[in-house]
Amino acid sequence: MKNTIKTIAAVAFLTLFVGCKEDKNEVLETQNSTELINTVGETTQTVTDDYMYVTAASGLSLREFSNLDSEKLAIMPYGTKLKVISVEENETMNVSGIKGGMNEVEYNNKKGFAFNGYLSTLFPPEKNGQAEQYIEDLKATHAGASYNRVVGGTASNPTEAVTVILPTNKWHEAFSIAQRLFDVPTNFAFPNPKGRDNQTINNTKKPAFIFVSDLKIERSNNELQKITFLQAGEGYGKTVTITNEGETMKIESSSVAD
Repeated sequence: MKNTIKTIAAVAFLTLFVGCKEDKNEVLETQNSTELINTVGETTQTVTDDYMYVTAASGLSLREFSNLDSEKLAIMPYGTKLKVISVEENETMNVSGIKGGMNEVEYNNKKGFAFNGYLSTLFPPEKNGQAEQYIEDLKATHAGASYNRVVGGTASNPTEAVTVILPTNKWHEAFSIAQRLFDVPTNFAFPNPKGRDNQTINNTKKPAFIFVSDLKIERSNNELQKITFLQAGEGYGKTVTITNEGETMKIESSSVAD
C-alpha cells in the first residue's frame, strides 16, 4: 500500500494536473460513431497526385460518390496507402468531432471517395510500435518529426520522459498515434472538441491490477487545449499528454516505477 501511494503521488507530480472530481462518474466513450454531424460550405476540389494513409482503426469506406450516404465500394484497412486523385479543400463535414471532406482516391484499381478526416500524410504506426523507430522512419518524408528521451531517477525508482513532435496540427492524428506508441487504451474514443472545459472519462474496462486509467480533456471555447491519459498501478505510474504547438503536435510520456 505504501508503494502504491508513493507511485500515484509521483504520477500526480509528473502530470501537474488537478482532476475534476465531479466528472469521475463518466463512462468510457467508444469509437464506433460515424454519424454525419454537420454539413456546411461548398465543395472545392484540388487535383493532386499525392498519397495518403488510412488512419481509421476499423478501416475506412470507399464510396461511389462524395457523400456518406452513397454506396460503399470497399472497406480500406487501417494503414492502407492510397493514391489521392483530388482533395476537397473545404471542411464540409464533421464526423464525431473530426472535420473534413470527401477526397477522390484510388484503391485496388477502384476510384471512389473517402472521408479525409481519416486520411493522413503521416503513415500510421502499428499497435505497440516503438516511438523512436517510428519517428526515425517518419523523418524520411517529414523532416519536422522529432524524438527525445530522458532517463532519470534512481536504480530503485527509475523515471523516463519521452517527447515526440509530429508535423501535423490535427488533434485526432496525434491522439491515434499516442494510442499506438504509448499504450493509451484504444477503447477511448477521440474526444469531441465540443464539451465542458474540463472533463474526465474513466476507463471502465481497465484490468483489475490497474487502479487508475482516466482520460482528462481540457477545452476552451469548444476547442481542445490538452488531452492527458493517467494510469497507475502497484509500483507503477504513467502519464501521456497531447498538446498543440502551432503547426505541430507534441506528445509527452512520463513514467515512474517504484
